[in-house]
Amino acid sequence: MTDILSIFADPANWAAVAALIAMEVVLGIDNLIFISILTNKLPESQRGRARRIGISLALGLRLALLSLVAFIVTLIRPLFEAFGHAFSWRDLILIAGGLFLVWKSTTEIHHNVDSQPNDDVFDTTRPNLGIGSAIFQIIMLDLVFSIDSIVTAVGMTEHVPIMFVAVIVAVGVMMTAAGPLARFIERNPTVVMLALAFLFMIGMTLIADGFGQHIPKAYIYAAMAFSALVEGLNILARVRKRG
Repeated sequence: MTDILSIFADPANWAAVAALIAMEVVLGIDNLIFISILTNKLPESQRGRARRIGISLALGLRLALLSLVAFIVTLIRPLFEAFGHAFSWRDLILIAGGLFLVWKSTTEIHHNVDSQPNDDVFDTTRPNLGIGSAIFQIIMLDLVFSIDSIVTAVGMTEHVPIMFVAVIVAVGVMMTAAGPLARFIERNPTVVMLALAFLFMIGMTLIADGFGQHIPKAYIYAAMAFSALVEGLNILARVRKRG
């Protein structure tokens, strides 16, 4: 306990806490978009519960992984070499998560543009996803983002308690924002298409990262922010015309 108090008594460590919280919140945007789109496929009565359970279990998963931080760091050690790149477990996990996101976003985009939709992502009267399946997919995708964020966090601080605080605060922000974001996406179908395009781009970024081609996150989020701004102006224009 004394060691933990001494860690948080250092002002430099408070700066590390703030930086880690900011990083976790930014990295959580990807996960939050996925959760919002996925839970909107459930009957309305189950959506809030699915989000709460999924995010709560994701928090437990992240805290468990943080307690195994020494093992997580070993995941960056090379396993084999192919195509001029030394692949590690982290790379393989990122590639698998990226492929899942690409498949999921492509499938949902197809459902959205199909002229004769079947079990459409927006047809809540005929849900094609169970709450258990939704929670499982939330946890599996969070596993991918968790490993990536923990490896990044280790490079920012050596104190595990600081990582715990940052994760708890960031997941609390996700829990608070999940409901309003999901409702906003549901009310604006064009935002859904934009969000799916974001997920596709993030999936491709994860795959590229797994193959050793790192794309700075600032570029990705700048593109997302600009696209969101343009879509926000479109929504405002539509509201003004209706008014």
